[in-house]
Amino acid sequence: MKNKVNEIQISYREKIRTSKSDAIKSSDDAAKLIYKSWDESTIGLHESFKVLLLNNSNKIKGIYQLSSGGITGTLVDLRILFAVILKTLSVGVILVHNHPSGKLKPSEADKQLTTKIKEAAKLFDVNILDHLIVVPNGSYYSFADNGML
Repeated sequence: MKNKVNEIQISYREKIRTSKSDAIKSSDDAAKLIYKSWDESTIGLHESFKVLLLNNSNKIKGIYQLSSGGITGTLVDLRILFAVILKTLSVGVILVHNHPSGKLKPSEADKQLTTKIKEAAKLFDVNILDHLIVVPNGSYYSFADNGML
């Protein structure tokens, strides 16, 4: 009897050449990009977690929405996060999530999650460049700018 197994296919396609994209040079650059791509009708309704995927020159490969949750939280599955990072051959990432409440201060859960992701990223030589918390009024909090990364 022959064993049958599923074929696994992994792909990433660039519709826009990464070489032609702008480099992220600061938390402000990242925040402006995120606000342009965020659905204004949901940023104040529920939490979402996104990741900016970057190449070695900090040029944008893409933005991936990892999860969308409730009013006060969203689930982040590290296996899916790193599957996306590795599939896109990204070497740097910026983590982003929103606080619909408008509070910019990171929660203990935010701090713990950032530490957990940063530790896991070391295994894959992936740089966690920042973690931004964005709020509906256009403000943001940067873990890197505040010495928390």
